[in-house]
Amino acid sequence: MLSRRLLRIKVIKAIYAHFKSESDSLIVSEKNLLFSIDKTYQLYHLLLYLIVSLQRYAENRIEIGRKKHLPTPEERNPNLKFVNNRVIAQIASSDKLLDYLTAQGLGWENAPELIKKLYNHLIESEFYQSYMNNGRDDYADDLRFVIDFYTQELEDSEPLEEALEEQSIFWSDDIGFALIMAVRTLQEMRKGEVELPLLPKFRNDDDRVFALELFRKALVNNGEYFGYIDANTQNWDLDRIAYMDRVIMLTTLAELTNFPTIPVKVTLDEYIEIAKYYSTPASCTFINGVLDKIVEILKTEGKIRKEGRGLVEN
Repeated sequence: MLSRRLLRIKVIKAIYAHFKSESDSLIVSEKNLLFSIDKTYQLYHLLLYLIVSLQRYAENRIEIGRKKHLPTPEERNPNLKFVNNRVIAQIASSDKLLDYLTAQGLGWENAPELIKKLYNHLIESEFYQSYMNNGRDDYADDLRFVIDFYTQELEDSEPLEEALEEQSIFWSDDIGFALIMAVRTLQEMRKGEVELPLLPKFRNDDDRVFALELFRKALVNNGEYFGYIDANTQNWDLDRIAYMDRVIMLTTLAELTNFPTIPVKVTLDEYIEIAKYYSTPASCTFINGVLDKIVEILKTEGKIRKEGRGLVEN
């Protein structure tokens, strides 16, 4: 499922796009937010199927080698461990995964160069060579190899990033999150299971409500929240404050004042971490300092109220 951090990032980006487009339609921007969330969920399914496409490419290469007029000994008797991987076979036969991909019009058929590059890079890797030659023939070894593929080959793969950027602008920043979801699914796989343990889009309905409410509260009350931000950045040249910083702080204030069961520290830590990746190098320190001042003001004014065990005094 999509993590709360990813949902916060999606909300921040949707708010940023709303302001930059000078849109006056909350409904349209909200639909764009939900569309962005859907795209990440699509990417999760698409990445899960990627290893199947590499396996089929390998099968095709083996078949071509066997049909040569004078095949080499290796081509006549190839190592079939990768193409016979049990975990990949499970993924390839998952009706739920295939039905989803078909319904969404997703697949790797239009990316043959990517599949070729990924396969050629894979077969040169140490973990592939170790897997192919370790003499083991069991499900656990197959599963470990597939997980290694997702954690070692795809995390910083430039060819994959380039191919995904060409397909959707929404996928450029979501590869890491989708890979985490794919690995979690793999870790839950068991020998003999017919279907994949696919993750739901949201952990529960509370997460969907959280994303929508955070988005709505930030936009509806942006005048009030920007007022606090402006009042506590008077010594700064507003033109030099990154607009993303303002949006991040706006979203932080919306969460602090509207979600009584989320601890203040959790909210602050989350958005400061997000600022490290989505704004300027100095942003996290700047945002932290400004928010610390605003939090004290909001507490004094009684606008931050937390409820639940251990949160009343937070």
